[in-house]
Amino acid sequence: MTETKTRARPAAVALTAGAEARIAKLMAAAPEGAIGVRLSTPRRGCSGLAYSVDYVTKEQKFDEKIETPGGVFYIDGASVLYLIGSTMDWVEDDFAAGFVFENPNAKGACGCGESFTV
Repeated sequence: MTETKTRARPAAVALTAGAEARIAKLMAAAPEGAIGVRLSTPRRGCSGLAYSVDYVTKEQKFDEKIETPGGVFYIDGASVLYLIGSTMDWVEDDFAAGFVFENPNAKGACGCGESFTV
C-alpha cells in the first residue's frame, strides 16, 4: 500500500506586512464577537465584482483561513477562485487609505477602480 502524503498549500491571497498590520489594528478595535476579518467578492459596480473586507463573527464551512500575527483572515469560499495568486496590501497617503489588490485573475476594471471582471 502506498502512503499518501499531504503538503501545505500556499494561501490563495498573499498579505503584505502593511495588510497584516491593518488586520491587527482592525482586530484590536473589533466589535464584540468578531473572530477575524473576511475578504469576499460580492457582485457590485459596473465591472461585476468588488472587493469587500468585513468583520467575521462565525467561521463558514468553505472559507479559507489564514492565521496572521494580528488575527485571523478569512477568504470567502465562493470568492477563492477569483482571488488565487492575489496580493493584498494596505496603502495610506495624505488623501486616502485602503486595501489595494494585485489580482492576476482580473481581466479588467471599471474606471473608478470600484469593481473588476474575471
